[in-house]
This record gives sequence, structure tokens and C-alpha cells, in this order.
Amino acid sequence: MAELAFVDKVAARAGIPPEQARPLAEAVLRTLTERLSGGEASALAPHLAEELSPLLTKAAEPPEAFGYDEFLRRVADRANVDRPAAERGVRAVLQTLHRVVGHREFEEALAQLPADLRALAQPLPHGP
Repeated sequence: MAELAFVDKVAARAGIPPEQARPLAEAVLRTLTERLSGGEASALAPHLAEELSPLLTKAAEPPEAFGYDEFLRRVADRANVDRPAAERGVRAVLQTLHRVVGHREFEEALAQLPADLRALAQPLPHGP
């Protein structure tokens, strides 16, 4: 049930149907796991449902160093979406993860990401 709630929240934030949100959420979590150290990724895993938490578990190998463009490219390839959809998906997953995990733990994990990727976790400011 928690997995469904997470995917539904991602779908609502990204403005897409849940059946499109699930592969996008999986792609973002897999890519995030490649980018974070094993310890930080694993610390986030217990906050997700059983079906999604294994995506944040990895061996102790060091994180891969790649930036914003490569992160979006990997998500787009894995989810079979274009770059704008990948960016919306990354934003929606990170924002949902932030709320599920809690601020301090989320900030500690994402401290390893470049500033432009961390910025996607922040809600978009509302226009006038």
C-alpha cells in the first residue's frame, strides 16, 4: 500500500497517470542509487515500500560522479521518456521522497548531489 501511495504522489506531482509514474519513479530511484554512496542510498530505503526499497540498496562501491544532464539522460532512457518528462519525474520523485524520508535524513543523503540536482527537490515557486 505504501508503494502505491508513493507512486500516486509522484503521479500527482508530475501531472501524469500512475501507470506512467511507476516506471519513472523506478528509473529515478535506480539512478539516485548510482549517484549516492551505498550507505546514503540504503538509509533512504526503509522509508519506501517493499517493492521500491530494493532500488535504493546497493553494494558498498563508491558513487558514480555524474551531473545533472547525465542524471536526466539515465532517467529518460530507463523510463523511455523525453528529457522534459524525465525532469518532471525527477522533481516529483525527489519532492515525494523528501516528504516521506524527513528533512534531515533527506538533506544528508542529497548533500552528495550537485546543487542543480538538489534544486529539483525544492518546490517550484508559485508565480504572481
